[in-house]
Amino acid sequence: MNFPAKIAEKLPVLGARFAHPSSNRGLPKLRFLNSRKHQIRGFVLGLSTKMEASDLKTCGLGLGDRITRAVLPATEDYVNEAIQAVKQGKVIAVPTDTLYGFACDACSAEAVHRIYEIKGRKQTSPLAICVGDVKDIERFAVTDHLPNDLLDSLLPGPVTVVLMRGESSILEKSLNPGLDSIGVRVPDSEFIRVIARGSGSALALTSANLSGQPSSVCIKDFENLWEHCKYVYDGGLLPSGRAGSTVVDLTRLGKYKILRPGSAMEETVAILQRHSLQEDRQ
Repeated sequence: MNFPAKIAEKLPVLGARFAHPSSNRGLPKLRFLNSRKHQIRGFVLGLSTKMEASDLKTCGLGLGDRITRAVLPATEDYVNEAIQAVKQGKVIAVPTDTLYGFACDACSAEAVHRIYEIKGRKQTSPLAICVGDVKDIERFAVTDHLPNDLLDSLLPGPVTVVLMRGESSILEKSLNPGLDSIGVRVPDSEFIRVIARGSGSALALTSANLSGQPSSVCIKDFENLWEHCKYVYDGGLLPSGRAGSTVVDLTRLGKYKILRPGSAMEETVAILQRHSLQEDRQ
């Protein structure tokens, strides 16, 4: 897809690429994988399509509209900008396997505080974290009481697992102060997972909306908050139906408790029971 020069001029960040035929490659395909999990009061994605003009219009962002310098496609070509922004303590907005979310370095107290400010959320409300791979979870939470392969069966996907931090957790104490547990996500979305890996840390993750407002399945849904993000990454319209991840408490040996049904409750419960966990009714 080749953009005319006039359209290229309206895309400040990408204009240089589209304005010169020799470097015009068009926008690459979005690559997102549908999944099945969730986060403690969190969110995420799924989709695969080309970023044509029709896709922009799907979210109410036609080519005739003003596109800010901060909006970029959620593709591998732009993941390095996201990683650098996170390392610099900035907040970014990204698609996941369920909803759009705000993300930042979970070990940066300043960045975490900024997310609370953007959402207008009380700092007593906990944030979940996102890591790149299931094996990374043990850096931040206690997992040795869980059945073998349980986490690999649940994740990646639209599920948030709540675990104890433990003494070996490298998370900053300023994240969710006073809580001994932490909600952890591994979204089935390669874009955000690459960012988490590249950051060398965990991402604090929460839905991209004002506290108490409907969740966002399109960047237009939270357009009023774009200005507070270093970058807004557009992954198109997400098919989640505004359902976030399923949140399950796995802090007790041999027990589970569903804290939020979310988008994958039935599948999650089936996996938990297959691993001989019993529902905690306390």
